[in-house]
Amino acid sequence: MNRLLFLRIQSVVEAYDQYFVQKRDVCGVVGLSSLQRIKAALRMLAYGVSIDAVDDYMRMGETTAIEALKRFIKAVIAIFSDEYLRSLNENDIAKVLEISERVRGFPRMLGSIACMHWKWKNCPVAWQGMYSGHIHEPTIILEAVASNDLWIWHAFFGLPGSLNDLNMLERSFVFSNLA
Repeated sequence: MNRLLFLRIQSVVEAYDQYFVQKRDVCGVVGLSSLQRIKAALRMLAYGVSIDAVDDYMRMGETTAIEALKRFIKAVIAIFSDEYLRSLNENDIAKVLEISERVRGFPRMLGSIACMHWKWKNCPVAWQGMYSGHIHEPTIILEAVASNDLWIWHAFFGLPGSLNDLNMLERSFVFSNLA
């Protein structure tokens, strides 16, 4: 992650929730910094590491790591959902359609849909057969729709890697608004 992006996220999360502000405890000992708490939450989200790995690496207790993760997720959703975690509105659709026709030469095209298989290295043994497809290793499928400016306006994640793209589309809700 870009350093400036991380620091921007840190400052808005810190301003939103005082839990992330570094404080002294009753004995006067300085507690964990917002950098430590946010980095622990991001490591758990981005890399799927266990809480044990976070408490060893960040020197943070298990309950603190879980609390930091929960509060970070709530803060990010509250702060960024209106701008980044929403479906297209009428103005967005008009803008995307206009750019698609003018720049790309594809009238009435909202974006490109893609299904990607992500390797799941920590897949439980009991599930490995269901999540193994043509790659012969457990994978999880991510379906995403992006416009020409790389704004991802639809994502559907977590179905078994043994499914092909048509089965994925059948289970996805990408076309549910149109139906």
